[in-house]
Amino acid sequence: MVYSKCFLVMVGFLAGLVVAVPAKSDIYRYDDDEGVAHFTDAPTDKRFVIFLRDIRKDKQLRTKFRFTKSSNPEEFDQIIKTCSDRYGVSESLIKAVIHAESGYNPNAVSNKGASGLMQLMPGTARDLKVSNSLDPKDNVEGGVKYLRFLLDTFHGDTSLALAAYNAGLSKVAKYGGIPPYAETRTYVARVLSYMQSYQAKL
Repeated sequence: MVYSKCFLVMVGFLAGLVVAVPAKSDIYRYDDDEGVAHFTDAPTDKRFVIFLRDIRKDKQLRTKFRFTKSSNPEEFDQIIKTCSDRYGVSESLIKAVIHAESGYNPNAVSNKGASGLMQLMPGTARDLKVSNSLDPKDNVEGGVKYLRFLLDTFHGDTSLALAAYNAGLSKVAKYGGIPPYAETRTYVARVLSYMQSYQAKL
C-alpha cells in the first residue's frame, strides 16, 4: 500500500516509532518533484529508499553477517596487499571496508543482493567485470577498483568515497556531501574508526 499527501502528518509519528516500537516491516519513502513525500511497505519504484527499517529483520541480517563462520581474516592479506598496490588504495581502508561490510565472511549475502567480502551489488559487479562475487580475489579486486574510482571522483576525500560506497554516488551528489541518512553516517564513522585501528597495526 502506498501513502502520499494525507500521510505526511504521520512523518513525526513514524519517526517516534523508530525509537519506541520495532517496525513490523520496512517502510520506504521518496519525495516527488513537488516535494511531496510518499511512503510504502512494498516499493515498486526504484525511487523509494529505506525510511524505517524492520529492526528484527535487520538484527537477523547482521547476525548472519557477523556470526556465520568465516575464514581467518589473515588469509586475505595477500589479496588485499596486491589490490592495494595495484590501485593505490591503502590496505587499512580496504580492510576496514571488508570488516564493516561482511565481517570477513566471503559468503555473506545481504537481503538486497550484495555479496562477498566487499558486498558488491550485482549491477556494480557487472560494471566492474567481476565474474564471481563470492570469489574473494574477484570480489576484493572489484571492490578496491570501485573505491579507487570513488576516491578519484571525490578528490581523495575518504569520507565522501565511503558515503558513496554505502548510499550511492547520486545521493552524495544530491546532498553535496554525506547524505543525511543515519545508516550512511554511522557506516562512514565506523569504517574510518576501523581504518585507524588497522593503520595502527601496520
